[in-house]
Amino acid sequence: MQHQFYLISEFLISLTGGFLLLAIWFAINKQFKQKLASEISVKRFDKGLLYLSLSVFVWAFSAGITVLNIHLHLNEWFIKISQNLFSILNSFFLILALYYLDNAPKYLYNNKKSTIRILLFFVFLTLLSFALAIFFGDTIKTKGIRLNAIPDLLLSAILSWFLIVSLYRTFSNREMHNIAVISVLSVLLLFASQLPFVFEIKGFSFQNDLIKLISKSTLIGVFLVLGTSWVIELAQLPEATQMKIKFTDWNQLELSIPSKNILQQKIEFGKKTTQFNNLLKFAVRRKFAPEKAMCIEVYNGGEIPSQTYLSRIIDNLNAILDLQNDNKLHRNDLFTFIGQAKYRLRFLPEHIEIDQALLNEFVENVSEDAYRGFL
Repeated sequence: MQHQFYLISEFLISLTGGFLLLAIWFAINKQFKQKLASEISVKRFDKGLLYLSLSVFVWAFSAGITVLNIHLHLNEWFIKISQNLFSILNSFFLILALYYLDNAPKYLYNNKKSTIRILLFFVFLTLLSFALAIFFGDTIKTKGIRLNAIPDLLLSAILSWFLIVSLYRTFSNREMHNIAVISVLSVLLLFASQLPFVFEIKGFSFQNDLIKLISKSTLIGVFLVLGTSWVIELAQLPEATQMKIKFTDWNQLELSIPSKNILQQKIEFGKKTTQFNNLLKFAVRRKFAPEKAMCIEVYNGGEIPSQTYLSRIIDNLNAILDLQNDNKLHRNDLFTFIGQAKYRLRFLPEHIEIDQALLNEFVENVSEDAYRGFL
């Protein structure tokens, strides 16, 4: 009875959480898609919440199938295969969701090769798990360890690490440090709840069910907070059609973002030459490069080594303009995350002006030949 209560609770909580996440995604899709689509022709509307909702639905379906098995005594092979499939699907949807988090581990989706490697690795683990479940079931055991469950545990360990890094960075960057810590603890608890299935820890069924229920409920809550914060972030995002930037001289520019009360403000970068140069690179690409080349790869080994360089640009602008509270600039106000570690300036090409003498000097000194090709 205790296990059935856990399963029914998991089914109802996951089903409700999945529908709520889906509702938030549909609302964002309806309210903000046009706003974001006006900035770029690449059809890549953020589907992160959609995949998170699908992963939560998988939890609900898994619990539902197990409850049906208790009452209807379904085929044993069907149960083993379905549970294995649900586990793989849940991991797969979560990995797809991480693609849309610009704070995911930088080696996760830096380029197409790493994407293909990760997918092939998941396919290999999927096939291995299926083979062990179908041909051996629970018969392969060594010193109380279910060897057939190890591939799934390995998959969960990798996914847990990705989730911990991504969620912690995301909430920390949004100054929601308590939620960042809670997200890490919930992922660790969820991973710990899978250990008894591999190492046959007996006598803790109630405690394990309780841990799983708490961790999954908390993680669903974390996803809902993430979705809600995204709605707020999009609502406060300045309209790109009203933003203007003009590079007047080396280390000098004029900035206009009316929603932030920034109107033709003159900005002097002083000794921050690296920040100005990086911002100028984004502007040159956005104004002169073809659509596919408007982005800059930001990761270790990319044209810009890390996201810290983007944050420094924003921090410096806030300090120079002495912006406070609601008027403070955020990274997403100026830069759009495209995927695969690529960022692009949000300003529309027609709203970017660059002094011709400055442009000539930039072309003569820039180390990347691609910029000379654009111009």
